[in-house]
Amino acid sequence: MAESTVQQSRSRDLDKLLLKPGNLVAPTFEPGVQLRDDLQEYARILVIGAGGLGCELLKDLALSGFKNLEVIDMDRIEVTNLNRQFLFRLEDVGKPKAEVAAKRVMERVSGVNIVPHFCRIEDKEIDFYKDFIIIVLGLDSIEARSYINAVACGFLEYDSDDNPIEETVKPMVDGGTEGFKGHARVIIPGSTPCFECTIWLFPPQVKFPLCTLAETPRTAAHCIEYAHLIKWDEVHSGKTFDPDDPEHMKWVYTEAVKRAELFGIQGVTYSLTQGVVKNIIPAIASTNAIISAACTLETLKLASGCSKTLSNYLTYNGVEGLHIKVTEFVKDKDCLVCGPGVLLELDTSVTLQKVIFYFSWLLFLLVC
Repeated sequence: MAESTVQQSRSRDLDKLLLKPGNLVAPTFEPGVQLRDDLQEYARILVIGAGGLGCELLKDLALSGFKNLEVIDMDRIEVTNLNRQFLFRLEDVGKPKAEVAAKRVMERVSGVNIVPHFCRIEDKEIDFYKDFIIIVLGLDSIEARSYINAVACGFLEYDSDDNPIEETVKPMVDGGTEGFKGHARVIIPGSTPCFECTIWLFPPQVKFPLCTLAETPRTAAHCIEYAHLIKWDEVHSGKTFDPDDPEHMKWVYTEAVKRAELFGIQGVTYSLTQGVVKNIIPAIASTNAIISAACTLETLKLASGCSKTLSNYLTYNGVEGLHIKVTEFVKDKDCLVCGPGVLLELDTSVTLQKVIFYFSWLLFLLVC
């Protein structure tokens, strides 16, 4: 098939959304070829995470007309990734996920440019994130979500009436999967709940009593957590355990195997060790595809205004049949991350001691 024919085929369905008016469009929506061309030329989208969900997001965004993409991921490809992270091959094991994922999508979708960043999200300057119109999250970490949420909300400014200033709003689309379950949500700082507003949605992590780990382990997970939480500190006093360091993980695995053999426990594997230490729930490829499709559609709607966006939290459950539900959560008006806060105007000559005093007095008034 000729390249021009392929391009026409790819843009056919997209044109139905961007070239025609509709009843559900945003007030700013102006259909036409110019809108489609502007999205392709000027819209810069950042994808955070190049794992199971991140691979799907990069592919879907590229096929949805976005040509300027960037992706951040700090991990390297492992053999256990290959069953669900479809952009990777056996020969890619050991290579940075972001770099390989970007290369593979560009090989398959002509005209798209994806810039990979093999680093931690904290390694980037804050202003780096300001250059993107939308940030799409394909993460498996609560801590990473909180960090990006704080960065995006940090750009937000309010006017004198506590209304968000539009040009300072940095929208985010957050996706997550756990086995046969997943979610997609739209976060518009200042308008919808941010991540911290609904942090209670995430269940607490499973913790094992230390006495069980030390005295009466009964499962493979107990042996792994013993090596991780107790044995590591005994042997490496003062050295912080890094779950992303392969050598550290191998050490925990080896010690867990020894512990399991001592108590006659079966089932300790390197993959399980990673899952227990990092609190990883096995991913399902079909779930990643469904959640990625929802996130990509919301990204397109945010960027173009071709339809109303999700309001504002979609949950998917494929454990028994298929169940999809949308819930509209309400923004916490007192949220310390995305709220307008309290304006304090101080003279530049005020000392630090007085600033602390003012804050202490303000806190007292708020509590009382």
